[in-house]
Amino acid sequence: MNAENQIEQIPDQSPLRVLKIDASSRYDGSVTRQLANGFITELQKHHDAVEVQQRDVVSDALAFLDADWVNANFTPADQRSAEQMAVLEQSDRLVKELQDADVIVIGTPMYNFGIPAALKAWIDLVARAGLTFRYTENGPVGLLQNKRAYVVLASGGTPIGSEIDYASDYLRHVLGFLGIQDVELISAERININSEESKQHAYQQIHEAVEQLQQDLRAAA
Repeated sequence: MNAENQIEQIPDQSPLRVLKIDASSRYDGSVTRQLANGFITELQKHHDAVEVQQRDVVSDALAFLDADWVNANFTPADQRSAEQMAVLEQSDRLVKELQDADVIVIGTPMYNFGIPAALKAWIDLVARAGLTFRYTENGPVGLLQNKRAYVVLASGGTPIGSEIDYASDYLRHVLGFLGIQDVELISAERININSEESKQHAYQQIHEAVEQLQQDLRAAA
């Protein structure tokens, strides 16, 4: 039996809602887009119902925070003007996508040792007090509970997990800050040096991650 057939499909499941976020500035030849799509394909092979919400933070041209956004965000919701609600409309939509998702798949390259500006813009738009986290007397508490995140991260020459990788730990931290503690890193490192080997290693990680997810879903059923 080959690896593809080792996971039996689980019948009669409730839909698994997946939010897939792509952050690469490249389209043709993008390793992270290929791998993130591969993750979804692998998941669909073994789950009856997968509902995928696509969010491309590059082509969607997400707004960067400005004074109008900050003022609108810190105005109590019941006191916002129509203009302020319009300013927050994109952010509200992105937050709702996160709230609705069971699984988040983030495909991102490492640019200059960190994450792309477009992905940082997405993070800034979804990290909102009262919606995705709240302040308490004991510190901030994430509100996005019972979710899993898979970060598909590729680098050109930087070893992932090394002291000059400022992307992976940051993403783990910010997702945890929002309440998503179950974060798994799928790495395709040093693509410019070991392209095929790195991609094959990442695909194996994807297979193992989906296998573990299915085992956990069975146990919870």
